[in-house]
Amino acid sequence: MDYKNKKVIVVGMAKSGVAAAVLLCKLGAEVTIYDAKKKSELAGGLFAELDQYKYTDMTGRDILPLIDTADVLVLSPGVPLDLPFIRRAKELGRRVIAEIELGYEYSKADLIAITGTNGKTTTTDLTGVIFKNAGYNTFVLGNIGVPIAQEALNTKKGDVIVAETAALQLDTIEKYHPCESALLNITEDHLNRYGTMENYIAAKARVFENQTPEDICVLNYENEYVRALAPRVKAQVFWFSTKRELEQGAFVRDGSIVFKKPGKDILILPADEVRIPGEHNLENALAATILAVEYGIAPEIVAQTLKTYAGVEHRIEFVRTVNGIDFINDSKGTNPDATIKAIQAMKKPTVLILGGSDKKTSFIEMYEAMTPLIKHVVLLGETAPQLEEAAKKTGYCNYVRADSFRDAVMQAYRLAEPGDNVLLSPACASFDMFDNFEQRGEVFKQIVRELV
Repeated sequence: MDYKNKKVIVVGMAKSGVAAAVLLCKLGAEVTIYDAKKKSELAGGLFAELDQYKYTDMTGRDILPLIDTADVLVLSPGVPLDLPFIRRAKELGRRVIAEIELGYEYSKADLIAITGTNGKTTTTDLTGVIFKNAGYNTFVLGNIGVPIAQEALNTKKGDVIVAETAALQLDTIEKYHPCESALLNITEDHLNRYGTMENYIAAKARVFENQTPEDICVLNYENEYVRALAPRVKAQVFWFSTKRELEQGAFVRDGSIVFKKPGKDILILPADEVRIPGEHNLENALAATILAVEYGIAPEIVAQTLKTYAGVEHRIEFVRTVNGIDFINDSKGTNPDATIKAIQAMKKPTVLILGGSDKKTSFIEMYEAMTPLIKHVVLLGETAPQLEEAAKKTGYCNYVRADSFRDAVMQAYRLAEPGDNVLLSPACASFDMFDNFEQRGEVFKQIVRELV
């Protein structure tokens, strides 16, 4: 689409919204920015580049009167689609798209899109590192922290974008077309937005809806929701599994990662040489292996990267040892399934910190997955009552309540003994206390650094 002189409203003024607004200004659009908060209440540093351009500021004001004359609305991730002005735009037939759609329109790079309830940040970052190690000019973008719109005009043919792509971004795509996609898993999450699992699954499945038989789609054979989506995929399907051998995909055979397709059976490396810990990270490594090898990257480069890649910040991240107690930051554990994965990765007695803002998910399965190594749980935040209720229903008794985030860390420290872990893996979003999970993780690390 040619945006020159088009009237475009950008909704949501965090990183994605500001990047979209800057790109639209460069493209000659008449840009209006909107957020429920006033611009003065938003992170001022974000606007440094945007303020070089002419635009209309409608933050903190009523945007509905402008919808009738708008040509396009560009939405940041997480903007509710049932807002009155968005409904009005759709009724009028206005174009309503995601920031990732806008970025995709103006990118010249090959797009690799990775989604899933859990593991997508690690898999995106790992895949990006493999491609960089193979010599490709690689952009690691999307929900991982750098918007596609921010870098779109900097890409050229032959470059690669590896994009973490969340369901909240996929809601309003149109032509978003990855040459390779990966759907890592689907578990209960974001029901406060989608209402039902069916709606959430449908949003995730949009990652491959524009793919063709020339493209690649990587799916998790061991996730029943994902496996059931395979008949809807037009691309070539490659599976991954840690539990069985597959006709086409990546799996573990006799303790080693193997990539297989007709005419190829490639040993990548022993699975215990993958540096990032836990079976969930082995799954992430399998998915990244398929994406890389099918793109044409040498298995030796994949293997060397898997041996050396240390993981992402805020995901089972070792922080510090204090008086023999290891503190581990898993602030990115924003749903129960992510926390289950972190629990399963613990190899010694652990005090677990849980709680945050409510995403309308059940905590029963998480408590049922508690291993004997989880010796105590500290509950905090908006969801503390639900977490306590779920503990009682499942017979888990070793929990305490905290009055604040700092109090939770201090209580966990007192409950732990030398040789134990203290694990922050909240199983909840962060918005009751923090702007995002990154801020929550940084505060946790700062408190830990201050411990004597």
